[in-house]
Amino acid sequence: MMKRRRFIQSSFIAGTSAALSPATALSADAAKKKQEFYELRVYTLKDEAQQRLTEAYLSQAYIPAINRQGSKYVGVFTELKPEGQTKVYVVTQFPSLENFTAMDVNLAKDIQYQQVASDYLTAPADAPAYVRIQSSLLKAFSFMPNLVAPGQKERIFELRRYESPTEYASKKKIEMFNEGGEIEIFKKTGLTPVFFGEVLIGDSRPNLTYMITFDNMEAHDRNWKTFGSDAEWKRISSMEEYADKKLISKIVRTFLKPASYSQI
Repeated sequence: MMKRRRFIQSSFIAGTSAALSPATALSADAAKKKQEFYELRVYTLKDEAQQRLTEAYLSQAYIPAINRQGSKYVGVFTELKPEGQTKVYVVTQFPSLENFTAMDVNLAKDIQYQQVASDYLTAPADAPAYVRIQSSLLKAFSFMPNLVAPGQKERIFELRRYESPTEYASKKKIEMFNEGGEIEIFKKTGLTPVFFGEVLIGDSRPNLTYMITFDNMEAHDRNWKTFGSDAEWKRISSMEEYADKKLISKIVRTFLKPASYSQI
């Protein structure tokens, strides 16, 4: 009886492994890595004076201090084609949720940070460093648990937000990226991903947000066209459970260029 039970278990495991799709098989490696968290900040500014003060703070105070806390990457970006004064986008990678929740306490204890950040932190009410800060907390997707910073060269970035009509729909879209294999299709068609994140706290929930990068706008257009004609993409996007009309209610995209001191 014991031998028969072991045979049935072995047969089940073997059959299950054989049925795994390439994307599902990749989850074994992804599962070994701890999912990171990201903070996405958007600074709204009224003029160049505010931009200079905010960017001086980010480059000289914030990034060095956050690096000391264990965050390897902080990306700072401005809009590629702003309408009026550009907004400043900041993506901070956190190895764990604990790193994120401890950030403010650690910054308050960081004497070097407090000194360098003084002009920004104590800006007078009639001359603040910014108009407002919008902030979102994101959790990395399980099939891309870590941010991948591209090489340092001239490039553009596309930040995309997919808003969903329901929490269930948002989870299904995340499933499509993970188990459905959409992340791997991105990679093979030149839609080079930097991160994928589920927005846990922030505006316009439920939504997921991701960042991809290209050498230039010509490469952007070419690679999106390649993605759209990919046979595997056509297969999964034609599945009723993954139909856009069910899972996505709005797409917001923003084209960005990195600051000279950006770590992404």
